[in-house]
This record gives sequence, C-alpha cells and structure tokens, in this order.
Amino acid sequence: MQKHLDIRVFRIVSDIIDKTGQQCYVIGGFVRDLLLNRPTKDIDIVVVGSGIELAKKVAEKAGNYNISVFKNFGTALVSFPEYDVEFVGARKESYRKDSRKPIVENGTLEDDQNRRDFTINALAISLSKNNWGELVDPFGGKSDLENKIIRTPLDPDITYSDDPLRMMRAIRFATQLEFHIEEESFKSIKRNIKRIEIISKERIIDELNKIIDSQKPSIGFHLLERSGLLKKILPEVSDLKGVEVKENKSHKDNFIHTLQVLDNVSLKSDNIWLRWAALMHDIAKPQTKRWDNKSGWTFHGHDFLGSKMVRSIFQNLKLPLGAPMKYVQKLVALHLRPIVLAQEIVTDSAIRRLLYDAGDDIDDLMLLCEADITSKNDKKVKTYLNNFAKVRQKLKEIEDKDAVRNFQPPVSGEEIMKTFGIKPGREVGIIKNAIKEAILDGEIHNNYKEAFSLMIKLGESLNLTVVKK
Repeated sequence: MQKHLDIRVFRIVSDIIDKTGQQCYVIGGFVRDLLLNRPTKDIDIVVVGSGIELAKKVAEKAGNYNISVFKNFGTALVSFPEYDVEFVGARKESYRKDSRKPIVENGTLEDDQNRRDFTINALAISLSKNNWGELVDPFGGKSDLENKIIRTPLDPDITYSDDPLRMMRAIRFATQLEFHIEEESFKSIKRNIKRIEIISKERIIDELNKIIDSQKPSIGFHLLERSGLLKKILPEVSDLKGVEVKENKSHKDNFIHTLQVLDNVSLKSDNIWLRWAALMHDIAKPQTKRWDNKSGWTFHGHDFLGSKMVRSIFQNLKLPLGAPMKYVQKLVALHLRPIVLAQEIVTDSAIRRLLYDAGDDIDDLMLLCEADITSKNDKKVKTYLNNFAKVRQKLKEIEDKDAVRNFQPPVSGEEIMKTFGIKPGREVGIIKNAIKEAILDGEIHNNYKEAFSLMIKLGESLNLTVVKK
C-alpha cells in the first residue's frame, strides 16, 4: 500500500501532523479506487481536529496554493495540478426524520467511518509516520471490493433512512463498478423508497445522470425498477414495462427494449443528452398503444407525443430546459424518419427534408436509429443496418451536392419586401416557404440565382409588382 502513496501532498500532511501529534487519514473514494486500480482526481483527507486549519498549513507549505474554505461544512479544498484535495475534521452525525441534513459533532476516525454510506467507501489509510500506509478497514470493505459487493457499514435501514440519497448512490456504484448490492441492503432500499421524497430533484438527477453516464446504464435502471425507485423518480420510464397479449399477438416489452437501445448508444457515444434521447425515444408508447384487428398492436404518433412529453419530464427532474432539452425533443420527434427511409426507396427529396429537419444532429440521429434495432433476428438486423448504411451514403451525397443542412433560403424576407415594396405579412411567408419547399423537393438548386428567379414568379402569382430602382 505504501508504494501507492508517493504523492507529495501526503508527505506534506505527514510532516505537519508529526509536529502536531494529530491522527490523519486519506479516506473514501481515493482508497477504493486505489485498490481497484481506477484513475481518480479527488482525494479526501480526514483529520482528528480542524480540517480547515490543516488545509491552510498544507496549502502554505506546498507553495501557497489556492484554498477554498467552506466554514458551514467544516471543509476546505486545495487544488493541486493533478489532484483536488478536500480536508475535513473527523465527525459523527445524527439525523432528524424529516431531513437529510445531519447534526454534526466532532468525532474520531471510528465515528467518521461509521457515518460512511458503504463499506467500500469507509476504507482509510493512515498518513501518520508511525503507521504510514496502514489500511484501517473495520467493516470488511477490502473484502467487499474483492467480492464486488455494495453493502452499508451499519444497519441499512438506518443508513438509508438517515440519508435516502444513499439508495440512489448504492445503485449508481453498482452500475459504475458492475458490483451487486448485498441482499439485506437491497431489501432495505425497497422498504425505504418513500424516503426519497425528502431529497431534492437536483441531488437525484445528479445520481441518475451518473447512472446514465456509466458504461452499461441498463444495470442501474433494472435495479431502480426492481427496487421501486424508478416509479418514484421517473414513472414514465417505469410505465414502459410489461407485455400485453391479445388474440395470440403481443408487443415487445418497451422497457427492456429501451434499455437495450440505451446500452447500444452508450457503446458508441459519451454524449449524455444522446443517451437521454435513447431513454426517451419510446416514452409515449404506453399512451399511444392501440389494438388494430388487422395489424395487431400499434403505437402511432408516439414519436410526436414523446417529443412533447420531454419538456414536462425535464421540468419535473430540474434538467436544463435550453439546448439540451430541445436536442432531446428533436431526436425523439425524428427517430422514426431514418427507419422509414431504410425500409423504402430513398428519394432525394426525403433525404433533403431529413437533413433540413435534423441539421447538425443528423449523425447523432442516425446513431440513435441504428441503436434502435434490437431484434433477436440476426438476418433482420443485418438488413436494417445495411439499409441504414445506404441512407448514410445518400445523406452525404445530397449534403455535398445541395448543402441543405441548417440552410436558410437564399432570398431573405427583407429582400422580398424590398423587391416588391411590401410590408411584413402573409405574402412574405408564402414566398419564403415556397422557395424552401422548392429547394427541398429538388425543383431548384440551393443558390441565390434560382431562388431569386422563383421569387419573381411567385410574386407575380400573388399580384405583386417589382419595384423599379
């Protein structure tokens, strides 16, 4: 263990506490990740005494590094080139039933380890010279790391009830590390799901985003669903679960399908909002499900309704309502378009319209659509993917030729008004839209000369007269 502690800040801390006689330990995530050989930038150091005072001494001795002090929390952060180091005094905590904000008192290392969320996060390494590098592991956290187990140090009912966000954290760590949650700890989550109601949406979404950002996010969503938490925090996704059978015809389980699509996207992209689009792409299927005597189960319009649902979901979860939400709305609204093109003879007009509507997000849309093919029929999957490859090629050819991605009609509204001497009104909109449609339909090329010529003809049809200069 000692050879892994050759970090300058640890030596500085050791020199300081050797003079003060304090006990000091590196604790939590850094130790966990050190044992797992995972890279980390965050170091937590706990001292029996004042963490803020120790941080000030370390920052000064290291070369007057910047220090951020958070008096309300009794912590201080020193940012080094390779690490962010947070110092805190050892403490013990107690909780009120209606709040996750603890009553904090000074404590010992044992008190501090008792208050930790999981055994794997309660591991500590001594920085004192007399037992430098010694692992302090009162709850068997090292063994749990080796056996890939998430468990609480104390009674899980107390741990989760005290701070219900720990239920989300348990699932998040199980997802990120691909560990399993110990049986009694998971049963306790199921017993305490109502307690999640006292947690702010901002804290919940922070954990949920870390689950979505994991290598295989479906692990977390299966655990959220099994525990009952998903119904509490994101009922629209939970409602996707289940299969209905009528006249021996069934539809696929859209919850399972959605998680497969999410995993497929996650293999190809780290874009968190593209992953959200994968999670949301079929969100309206429960509301649009209908039985048709000829074709069986249908979900007509789930793309349109799903796009409309995105705003309320983002609002409820306190997700950003600007560009990220609009991006997810767009991809949900358009996610069937490339599939239709892959099934039919692809016309240049259809490709132009897709390029125009998707704009710079066309590549992400195609990735989502390819991820949406989750059939167990390998031949069917291969056919779809081959057709998508043809669509991608056609998209490139049309864009190279016509440059319609995010295009604005070559003739502006101002020029239309100036040419015909008219004020803003219906005629301007009619002409602009007709020019756009003509370009998308391939009737004229996307250039000023042809657009201007069409504008004159359209003006004449509307009984407008060109103003002589």
